[in-house]
Amino acid sequence: MQTLSQLQSGELFGTTHLKLSESLTTFPLEILSLADSLEVLDLSNNLLTSLPDELETFSKLKIVFASNNLFDTLPSVLGRCPNLEMVGFKANNIKHVPAESLPKRLRWLILTDNQISLLPDSLGERPRLQKLALAGNRLTALPSTIENLHNLELVRISANQLTECPDSLLSLPKLAWLAFAGNPFCQSDINIQSVPKIKATSFTLQETLGQGASGVISKAIWNQAQATLPQEIAVKVFKGQVTSDGYPEDELQACLKVGNHPNLVQSLAQVHEENYLALIMNLIPAHYKNLGLPPCLDSCTRDTFEPDFTLPIEKIEKIVTQMEDVFEHLHSNQVCHGDLYAHNTLVDEAGNIIFGDFGAATMYHMLSSQQQNKVKAIEQRALKHFIDDLLNICAKQDVNTKQYKVLREKT
Repeated sequence: MQTLSQLQSGELFGTTHLKLSESLTTFPLEILSLADSLEVLDLSNNLLTSLPDELETFSKLKIVFASNNLFDTLPSVLGRCPNLEMVGFKANNIKHVPAESLPKRLRWLILTDNQISLLPDSLGERPRLQKLALAGNRLTALPSTIENLHNLELVRISANQLTECPDSLLSLPKLAWLAFAGNPFCQSDINIQSVPKIKATSFTLQETLGQGASGVISKAIWNQAQATLPQEIAVKVFKGQVTSDGYPEDELQACLKVGNHPNLVQSLAQVHEENYLALIMNLIPAHYKNLGLPPCLDSCTRDTFEPDFTLPIEKIEKIVTQMEDVFEHLHSNQVCHGDLYAHNTLVDEAGNIIFGDFGAATMYHMLSSQQQNKVKAIEQRALKHFIDDLLNICAKQDVNTKQYKVLREKT
């Protein structure tokens, strides 16, 4: 994080990455002095409502993030930035997305948690688009031109007002990660009570184990011993009304609909009180570690891994076999995970996995059989990418083995 005073003093002249968060109400004109060098501009967490027209002169600018500001319109100048690829305006007050506001080279568009009811047809005229996040808006339909987005791989349209299943979206050839819960077309009257409801006062949260878009997971202890539940537990307390993947209530119901599986985090109980929603789960043993890391700006939709991290083919084969079984279990229960990735997978030294994070999960039993088949096919692509990512970190001495070749055929 840099400071406005550094910028004003000239200390940041020639910088390629600029991140300012100082409750700014106007765009600092000193940023214009970086027109020849700036590649990444992050003005998130300010009070901005507009960007200057001069931004179109930034010839090297590839990324603009301005989440948590006060924009009510996506600035049109973004569409005139010649090399802009990534645009993130999450959690503003955006109601309008002008046709000309979308850059020609757009690859990544994040407009989560705004007030958008209509998107321009120009969205379907951005053939490089790979990642599209629109959860938590007021969309009643998607542009018909979306059928032209043949490179689109990840889509989040949960928590909108879509009245019909977007069949053109389901037919896209590269779509692999899809979340659509919390729309009228996929409403369900299912209220799964497969685990008991308990009070939030039944336990005390301890150290944080991790957190994602939808909630914070903590270790917890019971305030009174529970005869039917394990003594060691983890609790996921869901955040606010909407997340980057949708509504917490939809995530909870999807978790419960899936039920138990040896390679899934087991749900034990739930808390469903006013302003407090939580899922109590088995505590995962400490020796399990994340298999992968989330996508980066360069990889966009594909997982990353620690530098020089490799796996022997025997362990990859074991991991894949387990994930394939998880995949079949999910879809036999008509639940699409929506985020089938190595970074949502925990693994131990023996190659045993535990798969979790249902933030993007969607129940799809209410769709037609043809639509259900398409949803499953979409997640099948994610499974293929999962296998491909693991084979790309396979130990060099194993890449010519029969096991490797058999797995490669699955991708």
